[in-house]
Amino acid sequence: MTLELHDLVAGYGGEPVLRGVDLAVADAEFVCVLGASGSGKTTLLRTVAGLHRPTAGRVVLGGHDLAGVRPERRRVGLVPQEGALFGHLDVAANVAFGLHRATRATRRARVAELLALVDMAGAQDRMPHELSGGQRQRIAVARALAPQPRVVLLDEPFAGLDAGLRADVRAQVADVLLATGSTAVLITHDQDEALSVGDRVAVLHAGRVAQVAEPRELYARPATAWLAGFVGEASLLPGRRDGAVVRTALGALPCAAGPPADVTAVVRPEQVRLGPPVPGVPTGAVHAVEFVGPAQRVRVELPGGLRVTARVRAQPRWRRGDIAAVSVPGPVHVVDGTA
Repeated sequence: MTLELHDLVAGYGGEPVLRGVDLAVADAEFVCVLGASGSGKTTLLRTVAGLHRPTAGRVVLGGHDLAGVRPERRRVGLVPQEGALFGHLDVAANVAFGLHRATRATRRARVAELLALVDMAGAQDRMPHELSGGQRQRIAVARALAPQPRVVLLDEPFAGLDAGLRADVRAQVADVLLATGSTAVLITHDQDEALSVGDRVAVLHAGRVAQVAEPRELYARPATAWLAGFVGEASLLPGRRDGAVVRTALGALPCAAGPPADVTAVVRPEQVRLGPPVPGVPTGAVHAVEFVGPAQRVRVELPGGLRVTARVRAQPRWRRGDIAAVSVPGPVHVVDGTA
């Protein structure tokens, strides 16, 4: 493993922010650390970078314990929010900032190589204020990669970009990291971002890692009801598992076999089917409809006040107040306990 965190505890006086974080990032792996505000994401990044001293635990990089190692000697590249380029330096000088020990010819060659890699060839003489937000982020990535760090840390680098540009720049940066074989850790609160670019996603909750998994696994099989609601949209239905069936307000739904227990069925919007009322199928009243491109997100209220969200085709069009039959034809994931 390139980066290993062992039982990491850190804070700022009083109660710790990180409460025993364990995480391993393999060589050339791209791991996203996903969490809400206050979960400890930034503290984790600052601790790995050497900008904050942990109370307990270890940070190991390339087999070497980093305790007592100064930030500039850790071989950690940092891409902060909004790039944070040096405004008085041109693009070439920004990228070459960490190459002060290299010869002038080596610096020039490395800068040219990285600018070509981030699709900014020919921009070496431009000043940061002459660049767009997306260009500044790409230059920040080039600067972080210039000294060939062991690991690159990205601190919500796309948060300041508008939605359309964010997706494009995110994909470009991911391609650059893949092309260079870089080990990278991206800190983000954006679940779409984490699920779209990470080889694995570590969800940080209340200073602990709640689950680490590949994006598909995390979405399909969250470990807890809280994770199911945090990672993607989900309807959480209380139910009773009986063998390979969970009995819910939507009827008996197939699930992985297990002992009888009170559980929560995790139903994703794309699993829900809506149709005209038919005998024997639970019905509910359409509470709200949102159009999302070629689909519509429909919230249906079942008897008793429980609401279920469906993502269905834009046609036929559902309207508030319509009565719909609600079914879930496929197997559902269940988690222990009730939400």
